Amino acid sequence: MVDTSDDDFILTPAKVQKAIDDHPDLNVKGLILTDPNNPTGVAYSKEQIAALAPVLKKNGIWVISNEIYGELTYGQKHYSISEFLPDQTIIINGLSKSHAMTGYRLGFIFGPSGFVDEIAKVHQFTVTAAASIVQYAAIEALEHGQDDSKPMLQEYEKRRDFVAKEMTEAGFDVVHPGGAFYVFAKIPEGLHMDSWAFVKTLAKEYHIGLMPGDPFGDNEYIRISYAASDEALAAAMKAVKQLVVDYSTESAK
Repeated sequence: MVDTSDDDFILTPAKVQKAIDDHPDLNVKGLILTDPNNPTGVAYSKEQIAALAPVLKKNGIWVISNEIYGELTYGQKHYSISEFLPDQTIIINGLSKSHAMTGYRLGFIFGPSGFVDEIAKVHQFTVTAAASIVQYAAIEALEHGQDDSKPMLQEYEKRRDFVAKEMTEAGFDVVHPGGAFYVFAKIPEGLHMDSWAFVKTLAKEYHIGLMPGDPFGDNEYIRISYAASDEALAAAMKAVKQLVVDYSTESAK
């Protein structure tokens, strides 16, 4: 894993090259890139994504590009790295996020034909087929539901702004999300809690469930999904603020 927290969670060409140079024994062949990102909500600009292509091409590194949140960006267009590195990119996508079809468990890939043919050989003998009714639903979504994500985007953007504002007011350091539906927030130092302590306390004493940042690689952060009702988010923010007040007071005693 490459730590990108000091660059607002954006992977830079310099960090890619350093990771390769620092681990010559690993013979790095691939990079997993999620854009927009889970858990940070960061979405790459065209310039940021294009800048990665030369260093990846030079080092012969393939990109597994997870673009499942590609339809969910705010105020900016999603650019796939395949536009700049077509011969070394495998795109993973689906309808779970763009069309709220999470339970259908249907995805698809794009990539160079020879590579995809080899993937199909493995897939054929390791995964059973998606149900036919699910495939027909996906066809309907792709042919007649291209604009389905637009109403969701409008609601998500309002909820994003609300959660980011509330968390900032509570003393959390928040990277403003450009896509997906998550806020990744750094826990105030005055609480003296890591992410597990925070979410366990929040769940046990305030009856609100959030995700710790530790499974994502940073134990100083928590992840909030704003793919929830306005009422649920308001209750969550109230609980978070109360925890901060209660435990900041405890620390000060």
